[in-house]
Amino acid sequence: MTVSGILIAESILRDRPFEGVTLLVHTVSRGDVGDTAAGQPLTWTFVEFELEDAAVDDLAAALSRSLDPSHGWYCSFRTAEEQFVVFASRVFRYPHGEREGRRQAETYARSVGVPEAQLDWSE
Repeated sequence: MTVSGILIAESILRDRPFEGVTLLVHTVSRGDVGDTAAGQPLTWTFVEFELEDAAVDDLAAALSRSLDPSHGWYCSFRTAEEQFVVFASRVFRYPHGEREGRRQAETYARSVGVPEAQLDWSE
């Protein structure tokens, strides 16, 4: 398994379940890290996961259908070569360290309300 990431459970729409992709869950934890001024809940549930590399496109598609478009929700994950940043109906995919790819994802993130402090996905 070479795809790994963290999904915030509160980012999933109530009427559009995240389904069709099998994740290997390593850790589920909670923390008070949300930006309530941006309309996010204070407490988040973090789901640290992995999955087979062959399922990466299915993962991106399932997330883009299920993520809440409000409050700047996204899910980031990575393979050995690429970074993915998925929003509702929008997927950014770029090689690790590619500044232009990251810049495009960050610009879009800001446009949908992601607080500056949350532009912190690791590569």
